[in-house]
Amino acid sequence: MSPLDDALTRLDAARTPADLFGEDAAEAARRYRRLARTVHPDATGGRTHDAFTRLNALWRAYHDADAATITGGRHAYRLDGDPIGGDVAELYPARTGGGERVLVKMPRDPRDGDLIEREAAALRRLAARGERRHRAYVPRLVETFRHRDAATGARRRVDVLPHLGGFHDLARVRRAHPDGLDPRDAAWMWRRLLVALGFAHRAGVLHGAVLPEHVMIHPDEHGVVLVGWCAAVTEPGGRVPMLVDRHADLYPPEVPGRAAATPGTDIFMATRCMTRLMGDRTPAAMRAFARGCTLPAPHRRPSDAWRLLAEFDDLLERLYGPRRFRPFHLPDPSH
Repeated sequence: MSPLDDALTRLDAARTPADLFGEDAAEAARRYRRLARTVHPDATGGRTHDAFTRLNALWRAYHDADAATITGGRHAYRLDGDPIGGDVAELYPARTGGGERVLVKMPRDPRDGDLIEREAAALRRLAARGERRHRAYVPRLVETFRHRDAATGARRRVDVLPHLGGFHDLARVRRAHPDGLDPRDAAWMWRRLLVALGFAHRAGVLHGAVLPEHVMIHPDEHGVVLVGWCAAVTEPGGRVPMLVDRHADLYPPEVPGRAAATPGTDIFMATRCMTRLMGDRTPAAMRAFARGCTLPAPHRRPSDAWRLLAEFDDLLERLYGPRRFRPFHLPDPSH
């Protein structure tokens, strides 16, 4: 193996600065200088620009020992905030070397890496097969890689996702409206959630966990992003791989029954999320609509989110007249 091939192989295998440079500072400096000479773009006719960039990102991270840094294939990520706890993983606010804000998602238990891989596979399929005009309804996968914990040696699958500035989940919305959300406000959230599901289903992906914490809304811009794709199903006849116990009442029977998931599985859960959000304020006509979406038998439920959206729009027009923008304000929880 040539010195260049050896250097590129070691760079590719490194997941932390210590993997590449070791623990001894003097030896680390020698290794950096040797690698820098080997992979410098001037020495390779520009062919190793990306490798040289990554080498320097690792070297910067090595000298920034006070800040936790995780290095992937594309970027080194500096963790700069308190982690956000999920059901399977912790999400760490971080920044790339270029300043982009991201979330680094790692499973608490390394054995749950398959769920992180499942999310990455789903997001890649959505990016490749989904209609471009609706891609904003799901997160963009920045990258996915394996990370070795320097303290324990445990290897974890990591997904890196964009930071969603200004977004809040439906759990936060419900806490802000304990007596039930006004159905006119719930209407735009429900509509956009159906668009997200229609987009995903047409690309061949079932979400499998349409829960309040996974539906993110932007109050001012009326945006919706569906996150948390670790339970996604991409193969025909596939089953949802996990159930969140505290939300057991939101799942349709086929999930705890370990039967095949369908588009109606997502529609059932989305409907339960929205009716729970409105509570007793749900109009009778919406209740009737919801009952049809949450029938126990999957084959009796709607299976086309786009067609269901058209029916929902007809219902909203009967209830509230022509559609118009309704400002929505989410109170600051600190006040």
